[in-house]
Amino acid sequence: MAGDELTASESAILVVLMAEAREVLNTELRDRYQLDVRKPQRDKLTRLQYVASRRSGSTYALQLDDKGWVRMQTDLTFTLRGASALGAALAALQTNLRERVLARSGCATLAELFALTDVRAPAAGPTGSMEARVVSAYRALADVPGAWVSLRRLRPFFADVSREHLDEALRGLSRSDGVSLAPESNQKTLTEADHAAALRLGGQENHLLAIGV
Repeated sequence: MAGDELTASESAILVVLMAEAREVLNTELRDRYQLDVRKPQRDKLTRLQYVASRRSGSTYALQLDDKGWVRMQTDLTFTLRGASALGAALAALQTNLRERVLARSGCATLAELFALTDVRAPAAGPTGSMEARVVSAYRALADVPGAWVSLRRLRPFFADVSREHLDEALRGLSRSDGVSLAPESNQKTLTEADHAAALRLGGQENHLLAIGV
């Protein structure tokens, strides 16, 4: 569609959200990075499904969405008027992340790379590589061990695998000690994205994951 090409500032937004690999308030983006995501940019990136956004108080919480992680695997536009050297540096960084860092890390995607905090699974935890990836992604998103993390926030880290593969790993994890899957208690707060991300288990739709309970 015309107008769907990303501008340099929109590309920069995706890079920052990739590096954070979590849900970030727009106020935090502004304070930490002097990056103010305005409504036209937010609406465009949300429409393209590159960014997931939700209102949080008087601001918005933003997170790289499934297609955003996939988009980061291809070249972005960093042609900055009056700052061509900076644009070249960002392009070189993205290229080397894909072509060199990923290969050396053993990760399959940038989503997996930026989700990693501690690749070790819990002592009574999973042995499968997908389940270990889920644990790593959870630890990147959870404020503290045992905190509830929505599956809507978790799924974007697995844009490179099928939903069935991820669901199988989640079901396997749910049988491990210290791992819980649960429905959202306040169903009125659920969005369409929450419903779409839910995992049916035990005869109910589960929206939340906790590890280290």
